[in-house]
Amino acid sequence: MSETSTATHGVLLSDAAANKVKALLSQEDRDDLRLRVGVQPGGCSGLIYQLFFDERDLEGDLLRDFDGVEVVVDRMSAPYLDGATIDFADTIEKQGFTIDNPNAGNSCACGESFH
Repeated sequence: MSETSTATHGVLLSDAAANKVKALLSQEDRDDLRLRVGVQPGGCSGLIYQLFFDERDLEGDLLRDFDGVEVVVDRMSAPYLDGATIDFADTIEKQGFTIDNPNAGNSCACGESFH
């Protein structure tokens, strides 16, 4: 039996975000889903983030586990997201997942896209 290794990525998931992902997956009663993070062309600044649950294993995916929460990034998105931190806020001012990305040179006024 040969040992296989899984390539990893540089995206970080905060404890608050990991706990929220666990809660959402528990509500869905699914243990086969991963949090997929990526970028795609679009938005007013050139690239938009993708953040969704996915059960697929795509060729070239990079995987990292955060205390039972698997975060997967496709190989094309990895350089744009290296060092990015995904957090979750639940305050009066803000609710939802946020991405703090040191690779984003500029972002649009709405905060939905970057380049």
